[in-house]
Amino acid sequence: MLEINKIRENKESIISLLKVRNKDFSQLIQDALSQDELRRKSQFTLDQELSEMNQISKKIGELFKEGKQEEAIVLKNKTVLLKESTKKLKEQLLSSEIAIKEILCQIPNVPNAIVPAGNSEEQNEVIQTFGKEPNLFDGAVPHWELAKKYNLIDFELGVKITGAGFPVYTGKGAQLQRALINFFLNEAISNNYQEVIPPLLVNADSGYATGQLPDKEGQMYFMQEDQLYLIPTAEVPITNIFRDVILNENDFPVKRVGYTPCFRREAGSYGKDVRGLNRLHQFDKVEIVQISHPEKSYAILDEMVAHVKALLEKLGLPSRVLKLCGGDLGFTACLTYDFEVFSAAQDKWLEVSSVSNFETYQSNRLKLRFKSKNEKNQLVHTLNGSALALPRIMAALLENNQTEKGITIPEVLVPYTGFNIISNVE
Repeated sequence: MLEINKIRENKESIISLLKVRNKDFSQLIQDALSQDELRRKSQFTLDQELSEMNQISKKIGELFKEGKQEEAIVLKNKTVLLKESTKKLKEQLLSSEIAIKEILCQIPNVPNAIVPAGNSEEQNEVIQTFGKEPNLFDGAVPHWELAKKYNLIDFELGVKITGAGFPVYTGKGAQLQRALINFFLNEAISNNYQEVIPPLLVNADSGYATGQLPDKEGQMYFMQEDQLYLIPTAEVPITNIFRDVILNENDFPVKRVGYTPCFRREAGSYGKDVRGLNRLHQFDKVEIVQISHPEKSYAILDEMVAHVKALLEKLGLPSRVLKLCGGDLGFTACLTYDFEVFSAAQDKWLEVSSVSNFETYQSNRLKLRFKSKNEKNQLVHTLNGSALALPRIMAALLENNQTEKGITIPEVLVPYTGFNIISNVE
């Protein structure tokens, strides 16, 4: 959530930068400032009247001691009127604060100045491509056919048990999935991320604090009886570990990594782009989260991008990095880099990671601050990234590494799988 004081101080700049999102937020900005003006006036008047009441209370005590009861009673009557006035002012103040919060929840984060213009993912800027695309043999097939051929993933069984988008991993498919999870976790731990295993259900306060609520409420699975949400990403519980926390400067850098299943309704998704592992309602992901000093967050963003790139290079997957344009930028992000891998059998690029800097947008909601050297509390910057989301990694690995003899396993994963090829010949 944007900080109202920064909006007040940088109104025109914020309105201008928000235009890259292809929507005019100037009216909402003005509405927030108008409510803020009412709030400040109410607070000023309330402070004056409370001060006056304190002075009168002292004066009443003095008058009673001096035996001036009539004068004291007159002042007591005045305090009755002041109490009624301060009560109304407190109500006005609360009303303005609620209104400001409701308005600010409708305004997305301010894009970084380097976010390119664009209306949709087609205008995202490819900034780097690495890895070699494989030349597959004649007869190569997409991953859903490989999964059936080698008994790796049972999509139909998932439909029977739950529904579409809930696959069952079996045999070496399950082992490969577990190998990827352990590989990603160990790589993060070797880069000084502390592993956590968070809850898979969160309350509304947690969803609000990281920006999933109210923006993405319809995409989250909700448990009505318990008022809990299934997590769409480990970002939510891991970041909320630090809700209502005040850090010290020497606590930085704060680095956490966690593996969780993730759950997304993906309402409205259909067609060939959701076939197989391309889009699921339940999927596994390893998430990295950093909490940063504001002056260092963009250097940390580059560090996190480099971490994800290294994972893809070690897996030998042809990949590319994109800078998201304003029209494709997430509601809470200032700047996001997406990673895509090339799926040879499908002849398409598949998104496998987003790495984002939220600056103070989340920390303002989280009330997550740090005590600086001058003893003043300041909002931190929060960042997170997928490192990595597994379904499309699995899809690309199966498709790109298929040979006429079977599916070869990247060398880096063999210590985790215990085998170097998947075939029907054991």
